[in-house]
Amino acid sequence: MDVVIAGGHGKIALRLLRLLSDRGDRARGLIRNPDHAADLEAAGGEPVLCDLEQEDDVARFVEDADAVVFAAGAGPGSGAARKQTMDLGGAVKLIDAARANGIARYVIVSSIGAGNPERSSGAMRPYIEAKAEADRRLAASGLDYTIVRPGGLTDEPGGGRIRAGLEIGSGQVARDDVAATLLAVLGADNTIGKTFDLLEGDTPIEEAVRAL
Repeated sequence: MDVVIAGGHGKIALRLLRLLSDRGDRARGLIRNPDHAADLEAAGGEPVLCDLEQEDDVARFVEDADAVVFAAGAGPGSGAARKQTMDLGGAVKLIDAARANGIARYVIVSSIGAGNPERSSGAMRPYIEAKAEADRRLAASGLDYTIVRPGGLTDEPGGGRIRAGLEIGSGQVARDDVAATLLAVLGADNTIGKTFDLLEGDTPIEEAVRAL
């Protein structure tokens, strides 16, 4: 499989690039800072210079891919405007790029709470609202989408066991396990058209994904 990941230098993306590479897949990551290229190469990925916020047409950067993964984000400390241009705008540009290239499969890393953005408040609200709208645009795109909504992210070693589904409560999940879940989702046709929350749990990842 040939997979392009937007937000290629992110903590989840670097983990997913390594998992894809270890499996023998071609793993490409979109980055805007050329200084980050070495980190992608160390993970077994191919760096592709593409600034999602500045490029009007992203199609040429994802040519020949079998699937795309949106794992980009404005990040903590960024204002509401960047949540719109990156968390929402970047996701939409990747939707357009996938459609232009005939790439059906699109997996997005969203956020727990994006199903009910009106319940969020304070500094998190612009982020959750941007994620919610990106999810809505993807679901309406006609692509073979999967929307993955992790809980609070940690850098603890992954345990390989999760909870996945809707209305499963709140909590945390290791970035290791998010990346491993994304890998499983890319190979699981039963997840097409599905949206689910993701938390640490007791079920092995592949079993949990198969049960969605």
